[in-house]
Amino acid sequence: MDNPAPSLKEKRIRKITQLYYSKPEIQKTIFEFSKNREISPRYFEGFGKRPDSLQYPADIFELVKKGATSFHCSEEIWQDPLKLSTDLNEKQLNEIRIGWDLLIDIDSKYIDYSRVYAQIIIKFLEFSGIKNIGIKFSGSKGFHIIVPCKAFPKEINNVKTSDMFPEWPRIVTNYIMEKTKNQLIKRVTELTKPNKYVKDFQAPKEVVPDLILVSPRHLFRMPYSLHEKTSLASVVLNKSELENFQLKDADPMKIKIKNFMPDSEEGEATELLVQALDWEKQNFKEEKINQKPQNFKSVKLEKLSDEFLPPSIQKILQGVQDGRKRALFILINLFRSLGIEKDEFEKRINEWNKKNEIPLKQGYIKSQLSWSYRNKIVLPPNFNKDYYKGIGIIPTEEELRLKNPVNYTIKKSFQVSRKGNKRKNKSNVKQ
Repeated sequence: MDNPAPSLKEKRIRKITQLYYSKPEIQKTIFEFSKNREISPRYFEGFGKRPDSLQYPADIFELVKKGATSFHCSEEIWQDPLKLSTDLNEKQLNEIRIGWDLLIDIDSKYIDYSRVYAQIIIKFLEFSGIKNIGIKFSGSKGFHIIVPCKAFPKEINNVKTSDMFPEWPRIVTNYIMEKTKNQLIKRVTELTKPNKYVKDFQAPKEVVPDLILVSPRHLFRMPYSLHEKTSLASVVLNKSELENFQLKDADPMKIKIKNFMPDSEEGEATELLVQALDWEKQNFKEEKINQKPQNFKSVKLEKLSDEFLPPSIQKILQGVQDGRKRALFILINLFRSLGIEKDEFEKRINEWNKKNEIPLKQGYIKSQLSWSYRNKIVLPPNFNKDYYKGIGIIPTEEELRLKNPVNYTIKKSFQVSRKGNKRKNKSNVKQ
């Protein structure tokens, strides 16, 4: 079977890749940033083998000659990226992880939204005592902000920071989102609404940072890598350049090289991390209080089809990379609230666990199930709680409107049942 003809986008980027990546300064910049990071070249639509790393700057051009169009790397910093494997468990990964950078990925359908939020986050980071911040254009309609691992303390309360990926960077990202939310609403409202007294609470959802990026072995576009869809370069910016940045400033043939990795001071992000952890602890504590046993009786559905379940729950059931304990808490309370029989309930939980990148230990699952059986039924957390964001799930507007996964499931089940009854009645009338 013949290969399909390349698209216009592919033709456009392939026209400049060899010329662009042949430049020694581009090769050097990408190579320097890649040190101790897992990297993966992208061949327009698909990624190359993993794990991979660069040994020499010239490796970049050799990969381009084989068809590579862009280069991506990890937030995590490793002793030897080539030792990585999907067979490694958390403990083994911690043993070879040196540390991690905080990488905030801000993306939107509108670059003006992305620019506004990048400015807000940078100001917040500075307010939190961080003086050295890296900024770059994503290559499309967003920006990447980096706080290097050097800026974070090596440990807190005898817990090694390097071992706390992705939990701690996720907590920090959630904390930043929460603390800058009101300012984002105000600034985006100014962009979208002529009446300044009418706040736009929906628009900020277009620019929520990508929490999926903060997950094990997830990759992001390297500085000065090209972008397949736009043929623009992921250029590094100074804070002063962000305000007036235009897409034409990322023309790969006109860029000037800058260093994406700022020269951070040791521990300058300590205050940010401590405040984020305190905030998360208090926030999680309040959620637990809100989840006190209630006099809630399970709702018995005749047949629980996956199509009735909320999109967020369906995503969780596909398996998660991290946040497995929170995901288990959500599923246990949902399935118990829906009155699923014990055998079916445990079967669904075990099937879900097998899909996780690193399954939870059976002993832990059994203890959680046992604890659940000994206590009253509790509704799963509402969609507006940080349980979902904490595992990389962004609830839909419909889910937020219906508030709780149980409400959503019951409504969908009722709608399907009602449609079935209508069809049945019509059939009886015809007879």
